[in-house]
Amino acid sequence: MQHSFENTLAFAQSLDASDTLRSFRNEFILPAKADGTPKIYFCGNSLGLQPKTAADYVAKEMQRWATLAVEGHFQGEPSWFNYHRTMRDTTAKLVGALPHEVVIMNTLTVNLHLMMVSFYRPTAQRYKILMEAGAFPSDQYAVESQVRFHGLDPAKAIVEVAPREGEATLRIEDIEQAIDKHANSLALVLFGGVHYYTGQAFDLKRIAAAAHAAGAKVGFDLAHAVGNLPLHLHQWDADFAVWCTYKYLNSGPGGTSGAFIHERYANNTELPRFAGWWGYREESRFLMQKGFVPMYGAEGWQLSCGQIFPFAVHRASLEIFERAGIEYLRAKSIRLTSFLAFLLEQINQQAATQLLHIITPSDPHQRGCQLSLVVPQNGKKVFEQLIQAGVVCDWREPDVIRVAPVPLYNTFEEVWQFAAILTKILTATTEAVQITC
Repeated sequence: MQHSFENTLAFAQSLDASDTLRSFRNEFILPAKADGTPKIYFCGNSLGLQPKTAADYVAKEMQRWATLAVEGHFQGEPSWFNYHRTMRDTTAKLVGALPHEVVIMNTLTVNLHLMMVSFYRPTAQRYKILMEAGAFPSDQYAVESQVRFHGLDPAKAIVEVAPREGEATLRIEDIEQAIDKHANSLALVLFGGVHYYTGQAFDLKRIAAAAHAAGAKVGFDLAHAVGNLPLHLHQWDADFAVWCTYKYLNSGPGGTSGAFIHERYANNTELPRFAGWWGYREESRFLMQKGFVPMYGAEGWQLSCGQIFPFAVHRASLEIFERAGIEYLRAKSIRLTSFLAFLLEQINQQAATQLLHIITPSDPHQRGCQLSLVVPQNGKKVFEQLIQAGVVCDWREPDVIRVAPVPLYNTFEEVWQFAAILTKILTATTEAVQITC
């Protein structure tokens, strides 16, 4: 996709003027500087901003708790008993699933463990888990502990696919070759949707096809992908997926999570799982009988009754996504990150040297909102100066500044302002280094 950009404030403002999604910015609370002006918040990849309606959604449930107490489980619209179902259809649209394939519950790593109980079933022949090297530590720890739980050695059971020497990101053909190489011993392929460090978006369709061709199950951690990219989990034939909601889905720190289980397992009562009473067959749940009988679909993996207050925040956010549309958000996101990449390259061109390097793929189809920047000279100091200048982004060891303009609430003018601020910081830093030398 080709874009024609100009490095001027007027041009950035013209892009905002023609942006059909620009009004959604007004539906979020923007963190402000000491003078009351909004900070440039490019950290939705870590924690999304608060929807203005979130407090009202929570207040409604607080009031129901106050006035109805326990009767709130069955009175009111929606009742707490059915609250999770109010989010089902929008969630299914966001991840490309059938409604009965998704459920909102628990937190991300809890759901990952629950899914691995069901879908990582190692045998003497098939016992390996293949994943990307440098996956987010939570996934690494979850996988390691699952492998040890089965009495296996992580050094032998976990296969990590790393980028080629001198490259920062993975090639899809290398992932496919690794799957094929270990085909006879693979039990599970577990990949992130978007890599937290590099910002690379993986080709989940091809990964799923390769995994199944090798006779393995396939699951995805979509923490950095859901609400960021259009997803098609049912069509891609994933066995399962999990995600959090506090990043691009703007549902609050430590917010609730989601899970996808393909419909081919919807009525599989023999599939091993860790069960809880909220996943028990609804029509007889309150009879308190022995012998677990799961509900049909993803709801059969529920453990406990719903977390109503986190659910309420998430419901407020999903309502915004329902109106905005993930396909429209994606189109704006591509344009935002492409404009940002253009401006960053302008910095290098004007300096006639490589002041920074974008390790995120240049192809918009291989990335989401996030660009990961490496600044060779005093990168951590540059990051700290960005924060002091009112830019909220984040640092990931050892050397990356993560910058994520989010289409729901960020603007093209902010992208231009960020590049202007970064230019001043890099220029000053370079001059200081030259003087020191």
